Amino acid sequence: MKTFYWLVKREFWEHRGGFFWAPVITGGVFLLLNIMGIITAEVLGASHGIRFGASGGLQRVIADMDAGDLSKVGFALDLAMYSAMGLLAVVLGIVVFFYCLGALYDDRRDRSILFWKSLPVSDASTVLSKVVSATVLAPVIAVIVGIVVGMLQLLILATTLSFHGVNVWQLLVLAHPFRVMFNLIGYIPLYVLWALPSIGWLLLCSAWARNKPFLWAVALPVASGLIISWFGIMGLFDLPATWFWKNIVQRGLFSAFPGTGSMFNAHGGAISSNVDGYPSMGFMDLANTYHLLASPDLWIGVVVGLGLLAGAVWFRRWRDDS
Repeated sequence: MKTFYWLVKREFWEHRGGFFWAPVITGGVFLLLNIMGIITAEVLGASHGIRFGASGGLQRVIADMDAGDLSKVGFALDLAMYSAMGLLAVVLGIVVFFYCLGALYDDRRDRSILFWKSLPVSDASTVLSKVVSATVLAPVIAVIVGIVVGMLQLLILATTLSFHGVNVWQLLVLAHPFRVMFNLIGYIPLYVLWALPSIGWLLLCSAWARNKPFLWAVALPVASGLIISWFGIMGLFDLPATWFWKNIVQRGLFSAFPGTGSMFNAHGGAISSNVDGYPSMGFMDLANTYHLLASPDLWIGVVVGLGLLAGAVWFRRWRDDS
């Protein structure tokens, strides 16, 4: 267990730029752009004589709101917190995608694999450490950064409105930061399962390809999809082209990106209303999202992903580029 811990720590040390600095810098840029947008709105409003919320107008508006209106305000505040994580999820997918492509290939390219094979560490442990780094370590760091950025985003918004006569604490009470944090953390185990087909395919290409693993990883499924589609267009064979693009190409290449495919569509879908008619985000509710565990597509993908990872371990053991 201690050896495996150091293997994962090694991955963090060698890829700190992607795992840590990429989400941190992205979160910082996100906050900076929001601050610039607020300052621009304030300056333009002042230059055009617009006094948003003058004489405590906003405070009176909030005081006159009923339960439904307050629920909408809370929904908007929660959405502001989630917005930061949406951008970080894209960055996370890009980092994981290219990390997996180079995870096993780079060791062979710079011949450092000879050093690592001289150590008493199995190929299975090496591959598993890279899987854990991609599916657990990177998402945990991204979620922590997303929570911090989301909280700062909420405070920036509340502070800005406080200059327009709104009680900051009254506004913050309407938000649900702890529920947002709980949901974001709760998505990580589901992401581990959902991303396995993509992680397995990318690591397999990384272990197998003698050069340019990116081209092999992308070209093989895309070319296969084009051939199947061509056969269907020509009427030669009635092949399930749509199914292939959705379940093979999309799952194989893009399930490393959180929220792709049916990950958030198992139940609830997009923004909807709850039983009281107030807005809610069903796709961000863990109780709804975890309905995906009952989906055969998820578990078929897990089995396929494990098979691909077994192939990556085999190629890691026997691949010789000398």
